[in-house]
Amino acid sequence: MLLFLSCIAVRMNLCFTSIHSSLKMLSVNGHFEFDKVQFAARDFGNRYQYYPAAVLHPSSVSDIAMTIEHIWKMGPRSELTVAARGHGHSLHGQAQAHQGVVINMESLQDPQMQVHTRNLTYVDVSGGELWINILHESLKHGLTPKSWTDYLHLTVGGTLSNAGISGQAFRHGPQISNVHQLEVVTGKGDVVSCSKEQNSDLFYGVLGGLGQFGIITRAKILLEPAPTTVKWIRVLYLDFTTFSSEQELLISAENTFDYIEGFVIINRTGLLNNWRSSFNPQDPVQASQFKSDGKILYCLELAKYFHHTEDNIIDQEVTRLLSRLSYIPSTLFISEVTYVEFLDRVQVSAVKLQSKGLWEVPHPWLNLLIPKSKIKKFAEGVFGNILKETSNGPVLIYPLNKSKWDNRTSVVIPEEEIFYLVAFLTSAVPFSRGNDSLEYILAQNMRILEFCRTANLGAKQYLPHYTTRNEWQAHFGPMWETYVQRKKAYDPLAILAPGQRIFQKAKSLS
Repeated sequence: MLLFLSCIAVRMNLCFTSIHSSLKMLSVNGHFEFDKVQFAARDFGNRYQYYPAAVLHPSSVSDIAMTIEHIWKMGPRSELTVAARGHGHSLHGQAQAHQGVVINMESLQDPQMQVHTRNLTYVDVSGGELWINILHESLKHGLTPKSWTDYLHLTVGGTLSNAGISGQAFRHGPQISNVHQLEVVTGKGDVVSCSKEQNSDLFYGVLGGLGQFGIITRAKILLEPAPTTVKWIRVLYLDFTTFSSEQELLISAENTFDYIEGFVIINRTGLLNNWRSSFNPQDPVQASQFKSDGKILYCLELAKYFHHTEDNIIDQEVTRLLSRLSYIPSTLFISEVTYVEFLDRVQVSAVKLQSKGLWEVPHPWLNLLIPKSKIKKFAEGVFGNILKETSNGPVLIYPLNKSKWDNRTSVVIPEEEIFYLVAFLTSAVPFSRGNDSLEYILAQNMRILEFCRTANLGAKQYLPHYTTRNEWQAHFGPMWETYVQRKKAYDPLAILAPGQRIFQKAKSLS
């Protein structure tokens, strides 16, 4: 047995030595890291750790193309795979590559970001650029991207590989609906420019493609004139049917708010007092007297964008829009902030959690897309039944318009014209044995998924995670064959994004 284990150890050492020497031969402008690779084996989910053999810090697109082409030419005899890692915000190790090569996309900054305003207004950025930096740069020109995620400290390539949604998506669609052009490095090492008109199959495949068909190295993101100020509003409901129907009314109206989200509050006390630090109640006396009596509350979160010179007009507009709603009157909370403060609001909480050491905990998040016709049944089965409290993370719920999504992309969404995002953004407390433990939350997630299946809700996972090929095939449904064909065309050896666990590295080219 000792001899056998020694042989394995020797073989592995020889293998790693061979990999190192092979990659060191590449004339990259950046550099490979072979020792300090621990950071690439962790992500925000903080549940999976797969150590790579090397990390590439590229300084140019050619570094990425050269590395992938080298691994492609090694053929099936090599087990090397490649994962692109942005800001490390994946949840299930999707940006990791066990004994493979992780590409640190944040190293890719050249050429620098450029805003274009002739004919078409867009910003040309690296796939490793953070959205917060794009916001600041575009605002210098009085412009802004149309669609956002709630958290801006994510890379362009990362969000475009999924979809990128937030409270603006009902109007502008997800971020993948607002891309003019992409530069992609395929699984063969080819550098390809693609758009709706040029290499369109790759363009649509990569958008929401979970990194399976190519690495996004550059993107041209569409822009629009930027506001300066935001009326930020929260109101509460006790009745889910009223809450959801009024969300649907707002996202379907022509003149409405610019941002519409909602969240569920279960067994939370002192909520209104907490809000007073950043929100002002319209009627402080009534607000202080409001008691939820342990009931489930539904919060509608709204924003109206404007220029600071339009104060009087915007107040009238907000009053008009709110007059159509049936929220609990004493729970109207309004704040006025800058556009940047509103969009970057989650970072304030992130910094607080980081300072308390609570950012590096497991995040067993579950994100679902639920058809409108089944959302009430979902709410009845999950809120207050499976879900007993929301003290360890928010539960988001808001509707989206299918017409704003392009069905040629790789993202899977429900068939109905209106569907809901429901996001359970939980954090697990290390060493806990209670209902905030990792085991409890994972079991709760499984109960929610099982309920969706047995109740035949037609739910789809957003930021999907499955462990078997059959589950992935069921997830994609009729799109599966197209997905497989695109994989064969652009990454036939299945070199890219092994952490998604959709395809395994090919043993042959047949």
